[in-house]
Amino acid sequence: MVKKASKNKMWGGRFSLDSSKLLQNVNSSIEFDYKLFEVDVEASIAHTQMLAHCKIITKKDSSLIISGLKRIRNQFQSGNFKLDKELEDIHMNIESKLQKDIGDTAGRLHTARSRNDQVATDLRLYIRKKNSHIADEITLLQIALTNKAEENYKTIMPGFTHMQTAQPITMGHHLLAYVEMLSRDKGRIIDCNNRLNESPLGSGALSGTSFPINRKMTAKTLGFDNPMRNSLDAVSSRDFVLETMSSIAICSVHLSRLAEEIILWLSDGFNFISLPDDLTTGSSIMPQKKNPDLAELVRGKSGRLIGSLITMLVVMKGLPLAYSKDLQEDKEPTFDALDNILLCLQSMTSMIKNMVPNIDNMNNASSRQFSTATDLADWLVQNLNIPFRSAHQITGEIVSKCIKDDMNLDKMELEVLKQFDKRITKDIYNVLNTEKSVNRKNSEGGTSPRNVKKSASYWKKRLKDEE
Repeated sequence: MVKKASKNKMWGGRFSLDSSKLLQNVNSSIEFDYKLFEVDVEASIAHTQMLAHCKIITKKDSSLIISGLKRIRNQFQSGNFKLDKELEDIHMNIESKLQKDIGDTAGRLHTARSRNDQVATDLRLYIRKKNSHIADEITLLQIALTNKAEENYKTIMPGFTHMQTAQPITMGHHLLAYVEMLSRDKGRIIDCNNRLNESPLGSGALSGTSFPINRKMTAKTLGFDNPMRNSLDAVSSRDFVLETMSSIAICSVHLSRLAEEIILWLSDGFNFISLPDDLTTGSSIMPQKKNPDLAELVRGKSGRLIGSLITMLVVMKGLPLAYSKDLQEDKEPTFDALDNILLCLQSMTSMIKNMVPNIDNMNNASSRQFSTATDLADWLVQNLNIPFRSAHQITGEIVSKCIKDDMNLDKMELEVLKQFDKRITKDIYNVLNTEKSVNRKNSEGGTSPRNVKKSASYWKKRLKDEE
């Protein structure tokens, strides 16, 4: 008895029944993998060109397939391509449309190729492009931070440890710390691209192919450094996804930390900066409110991006070689992470560009909580040849006296200071002023305005070369 053929012409020959609605709903990925449309067409064109070059298909068929693929790409770009959920994914949608447009010749496109190596190739191409975009956006944020740091190379603010005022620093120094962090983030993203830049195309389902293909040709056409050396690894590895998402998660943590500081600096308790109205929001009930929602969303999205990484790690941890359908679950968290890190970077760049420091408030805050106490201890070491631990003890006693008498260090009379060590002279006041304190921090990597200006100049030149 002849079986009733399944409607799915891509793989339906073995099956007598159509997929159930439940299976279609679970199995379909077209709602999200449509993002691979353009790279799928790009890879299919390269594959078709190679097939003709190797005389596996005729040049006539190759030309017909390629022209059909280009028309389909144009339709997609203009919004005129209708996706069919019954065809599971974007790859089948494209091939089915090609079949309708050019007839049975479309069936030659999939010669010497499996969806396994096709998907792996598309995903590498897509992530490679997105990673390059992410690196560019990181550079733009670094430029914004560097410019703001240069403008505020001598703006004094409190530096914190344990969220307690610690020592005075310059705002420029604080902002340049994030330029350094972002540089490492960018380096990780670039490293990801360097490692993922090998081509799975031609690996077939898992074991390669008996057709006389030229994998070096397709790799070169698609901008890969070389073909992957092991077909099992080529179709089943997703460490390039994990590495990308790990790099994104780390970057998102850095952005979240900066967002948290912006939120604090905008609060009444700090009032260190202001943001324009178009980067903040109001309240539906409290008309006086001006909320830092953009910064809060950047902070919040870090959890989402970290979660995407965890999702992928759990998906991969139990998969034997080679391909399993579990790998379809790599798309949604990956696409979501790539899109959202770009939003976070763009949001942060806008806030940094447009924030205005409240210089007087920062300067006043920097002198609170005896922020120059360490300078006092250092002065005792340098001028009285006291061991640092002894100087630390003496300074602590002086601070205790200030707390008791409700006064700042620089307001304490010399005769009172001499009670702690009679060798103390009036020169000690040279280190108790916050401006003099930051100017003295000239060690390499220190917060002095001279250092900050030099560091900002270095980054401006470097980032101009990296643009």
